[in-house]
Order: sequence, then structure tokens, then C-alpha cells
Amino acid sequence: MTGPLAGLLVADFSRVLAGPYATMLLADMGAEVVKVEGPPTGDETRSWIPPERDGVSTYYLGVNRGKRSIVLDLRDEADLALARELARRADVLIENLRPGGMAKFGLDFESVRRDNPAVVYASISGFGSAEGADVPGYDLLVQGISGLMSLTGSPDGPGYRAGISVFDVMAGNHAVIGILAALRHRDRTGGGQHVEVNLLSSALTGLVNHSSAWVAGGVVPYRMGNAHPSVFPYEPFPTADSDLIVIAANDRQFQRLCGALGIPDVAQDERFRTNRDRTRNRDQLRPLLEEQLVRRKAEEWFEVLLEAGVPSGPINTIDDGFAAAERFGLDPVVEVGEADRALPTTRHPIRFSATPVDYALPPPDLDEHGAQLRAWLESER
Repeated sequence: MTGPLAGLLVADFSRVLAGPYATMLLADMGAEVVKVEGPPTGDETRSWIPPERDGVSTYYLGVNRGKRSIVLDLRDEADLALARELARRADVLIENLRPGGMAKFGLDFESVRRDNPAVVYASISGFGSAEGADVPGYDLLVQGISGLMSLTGSPDGPGYRAGISVFDVMAGNHAVIGILAALRHRDRTGGGQHVEVNLLSSALTGLVNHSSAWVAGGVVPYRMGNAHPSVFPYEPFPTADSDLIVIAANDRQFQRLCGALGIPDVAQDERFRTNRDRTRNRDQLRPLLEEQLVRRKAEEWFEVLLEAGVPSGPINTIDDGFAAAERFGLDPVVEVGEADRALPTTRHPIRFSATPVDYALPPPDLDEHGAQLRAWLESER
């Protein structure tokens, strides 16, 4: 393996999304990730179909490249011994069982660090290891409990979940950040530590300005559809054929927008001169902007506003989103694995100038590397 984390061994006892997403990012960066799966079917996302590719869930394929799979039955004494040996050798162990679940197998942090004091042990849960330990950690629950769903949807309609498991992904990212920070600490001191991440805490920090509105301002945010509570314009607007997102996040951008729309005098109107004014008087400003935007098609306005330096863009489908990334030179799709088994997958989000990301291994079949890993774990014990 190459990459900035080459030489790092990660024991992955996680499943579904937050943990596997985190370990995929680590694998992309060069870590050797051993994915431990339970019998008989392994990670349940393997069967979350449709959609699928060659009979395998694209959900599973999307978060498991770069890993080696071994099936271990932790209720079996011999398999449990191998799991403990893997934990003893690992630089990083990551798990997302319910809090206390790993202790049943002697694989909790305190047990593992007795034989491996340098281990960085990362636990991901839904609601922490205190009073929330028994609450199942599903992203949808967190979207509801955190308040996100109270912010998502039309003002006069019900709350909606985000279109992805946003807090699972966010918690996975936070787990990677915590692991890397703990590895830096280990570099300095030689000692490992327990890194704990939970979806609800990730959600509350991820709600950023809405969280701060309540914590610092005592204001409970409310559902505003696609509008922004503190900036205007910052939402989709109708054009001659479809909606176009238009943003003027500062006074200079608003002046450019008005110039591009052919209404430069609006930028000088006392009601709209500053962002505070525009936000307060959005109901008066919106029809002035819409009157101009409906004169041309969305793609035409996109090019005009792009040229004027005004942030704007269409509301794409996923395929169009990938096409846009291609247009911007981001090369969003990479193939993983050998030519006879190459799998198209989404590029890692970080680019390194000196230690490029590694895409050597496709998502593993269940227990694909079991014999190889068992032989390795049984050697030199």
C-alpha cells in the first residue's frame, strides 16, 4: 500500500455506514484495513438492494474499497482468539457495536490496551456511552432527535430527513479526525487512547449556525424550505425553464448580481444595500429578482452569472452532478482493482501532492482474504 498512512494496521469491527466509511477513508490513505465480519452473511449492507452491481449492493460497494475481509464468529473460541490477536497487533481498532457490546468478547478498550498499550481505539455510537447507551444509533433517529428534520422541508409542511445519512457520514469523518489526532499523540508519547464519537454530538456540531442560534442567541430556528435565515438571496429562483440557485452572500456579490440582471439601481436601494437589509426585506426583493430571471433559461443565466462572478448553479440529478464535476476537472470517478474486476467508484475527496491516495483493492467479497489472514494471525503468536 502507498499513501500517507502506509504501514498502519486497522482492525475494523464496524458495520453499515459510519465505521466502514471511516475505515475506507483510512484505507484510501494507505492503511491496511482488515474488515471483520460475522457469519453467515457479513455486513448487512451487502444485501441492501436495490440498486446492485453483479448481485452486490452498491451501498456496500460505496464504502468498503481498500479492505481485506475475514469472517470471524466471536462466539467461537478459536475465532475469538484470532480477533483478539488482530486487536493486539493493530495500530487502530474501530467498532460501532452498542456501548458495552465489545466487552462481552474481551475486545473493549480496557481489555485490548492491556496487551496493546499503543492502540488507538475508536468507538462510534448513536448517543454516547452514558445515559444514551441503549438507544439504537440509526441516522434517521438522530436526524429527528437532533432537530435537523425541524429545519428540512416546506415551512407549512412536515419535517423531512436529508436525502443521505448525513450524520453517519459526519460521524465517520469525525472518527477519522479523532484517530489521526490520537496517532499524533501516540507519535509523541508512545501511548494509545480511546476515541469516542457519537452521531448526536456530530449532528449538533454539524448544525453549525442553527446550533449557535440557540446556544448563543436563544433563538429556535424553524423550517424555511430552501431559504437561508441569515442571507438573501441564497436559494433557488424560477427561470424560463427550471429553477436556478442564486447566491449573493455579501454586498459586492449582490451588486454584481444586479448588474448581470440589468437592474443595477436595485443594489443602491436603501432597502437592499446591506445583507441585513436584504434579509429583512426579502419579500420585497424576491419579486424584483424573479422578474428578471424568468426572462431567460437556467443554463443561460448560469453562464451569465458565472461570468459576472455571482455564485449560481442548477439543481442537478446525481448523474448531472458527476458530469459537473467532470466539467470542473475533478475527475470524480476512479476504477479500483485489476482490469478483470475493475469497479468504478467515487474518488477520495482529498488530494495529496506527495503521497497520493491508493485505490489498489476493490470492496472485498465476504471472507475473500480469510485463509490468508487466518494464516497470518496464527503465525508468531
